[in-house]
Amino acid sequence: MRVLVIEDFEVLARSIGTGLRREGMAVDVVLTGTDALDRLIAVRYDVVVLDRDLPDVHGDDICRRLANDRADTRVLMLTASDTVEDRVEGLGLGADDYLPKPFAFAELVARVRALARRAARPLPPELSCEDITLDPARRTAFRAGRRLDLSPKEFALLECLLASPGLVLSAEELLERAWDEAADPFSSAVKHTVHRLRAKLGDPPVITTVREGGYRIGRA
Repeated sequence: MRVLVIEDFEVLARSIGTGLRREGMAVDVVLTGTDALDRLIAVRYDVVVLDRDLPDVHGDDICRRLANDRADTRVLMLTASDTVEDRVEGLGLGADDYLPKPFAFAELVARVRALARRAARPLPPELSCEDITLDPARRTAFRAGRRLDLSPKEFALLECLLASPGLVLSAEELLERAWDEAADPFSSAVKHTVHRLRAKLGDPPVITTVREGGYRIGRA
């Protein structure tokens, strides 16, 4: 899951970014509306966590831009105001959800996950392939009833593969979906993570390397 956090209060922005990464999400953080628009041109995000009251390009304008572009990206709008009128106005601009400050971080995570499920084709609450099951909400994965002890990146990679069973996903696509802007596009991070994930999944092998294509889980 790829998330963009747009918040001009740097301490809060970095805190949200760190917390969402601990939940296994790939998160980019920007502090201005101008930088946000640049990122939205370059990267497809599943969810944007958007502070409404940005000092340069207002959050309302960013929200309208996303709505007008009919992007699949879902918007969770944050604001210090909690009146009914403000909530109605924010949703009317095209926001998909609205969360007043201060908020409980657990609620923020739950809302981001709920929006991410709507950002792409609908997925079941539990992903599976052969004898592997993964529950994104509970952050658990099992093979043949054995719980898998996965790192956040291993979990994110397995989640990406299980969301498209039988399809070949390129290393570039996996890097974009499971890592954030800090990842080196020329690194072998995906290859090394797949290697560790295979070792934890055990036999028989279920992840196939497709020459000059990428990786696939399950049968084609």
